[in-house]
Amino acid sequence: MTKGPRSGLDAVSSALLAMSRHLEVRDVLKTIVASARELLDAEYAALGVPDDHGGFAQFVVDGVSDEQWRAIGPLPRQHGILAAMLREARTERLADVREDPRFEGWPPAHPDLADFLGLPIRDGDEVIGALFLANKLCAAGEPHRGPRAEGGCGFTEEDEELLGILAQHAAIALTNARLYERSRELTIAEERSRLAHELHDAVSQKLFSLRLTAQAAAALVDRDPARAKEELHQVAALAAEAADELRAAVVELRPAALDEDGLIATLRTQIQVLDRAHTARVTFTGDGVRALPAAQEEALLRVAQEALHNALRHSGAAHVDVSVRRCGRGAVLRVTDDGGGFDPTAVRRAGRHLGLVSMRDRASGAGGTLTVESAPGKGTTIEMEVPGG
Repeated sequence: MTKGPRSGLDAVSSALLAMSRHLEVRDVLKTIVASARELLDAEYAALGVPDDHGGFAQFVVDGVSDEQWRAIGPLPRQHGILAAMLREARTERLADVREDPRFEGWPPAHPDLADFLGLPIRDGDEVIGALFLANKLCAAGEPHRGPRAEGGCGFTEEDEELLGILAQHAAIALTNARLYERSRELTIAEERSRLAHELHDAVSQKLFSLRLTAQAAAALVDRDPARAKEELHQVAALAAEAADELRAAVVELRPAALDEDGLIATLRTQIQVLDRAHTARVTFTGDGVRALPAAQEEALLRVAQEALHNALRHSGAAHVDVSVRRCGRGAVLRVTDDGGGFDPTAVRRAGRHLGLVSMRDRASGAGGTLTVESAPGKGTTIEMEVPGG
């Protein structure tokens, strides 16, 4: 299965492109392992990310079935060859890992490994993972079961060089994925903080007013029944408003089912709930839009939610319309309301952004653009465009 120069270059290029397509850490790890195993014609490949307690926080394998993996048992500890790779940060190329003095065995269900090639994945001076391959395949596509013809390792210096290139790019892909996940965690924390403020500023105040009005009604029941009745009507109105605020907050807290349902179905469901929860009419159109990269779909969803939040809470709109339409390989999101509008320049000068900075950051982070059109008494239109993938 030896590759020629052109096919080898194509394989490396395909492996690097595959790694760059993913943002989730687990997906990146799986892609690295699968690419390394295919690129170097190995029967098995694995990648371990160490934790701070002598074990592995994550350990991804390729070439082992799910049933075999379950039979093997818990994640390995940092011992033997794996510990040496992490501790000494050097490449290990062995003719038979079982003959190495550092070898400490493996569980009964573990596959039998012979020739071995492993190296650390480094981000600067920090070792962030260990990547290794075992059982180089022969020309017939089968692993070498017996001694090598020349007594050497099945993996060559060329294999070692290729794996080193892959590991360098793997470090970049893994670091980027970690940064993406941390950024997303910060975004979630910011959104929860914003929702907490909304609940305090809106719902808490309405509940406080509701309680005072109910107390006033109770005091008036005997001496002024007509006035007490008016106060009770006000209690009912305040309770309905508080319920609307709570329902809207629940919609924003509910995790978007983008992975299962996609952007269009997720938006349609959320907008149907908002339409029922608010007095304003909320409508949506979004047929015929192709699936987009996950990061872009999430950014479009969050911008739509922020724009809807502004329109329903602050603009006094009677109608809010949301649409998503296809634009080349990408898509355009448009949120329009017939509310009071505002002067965007005055908002910036006053330091009140109405979420505009957050929306622009999301659009930019997804490779897109955001435009805002508004004026006092003229309503507001927010449009976000992403190029697709």
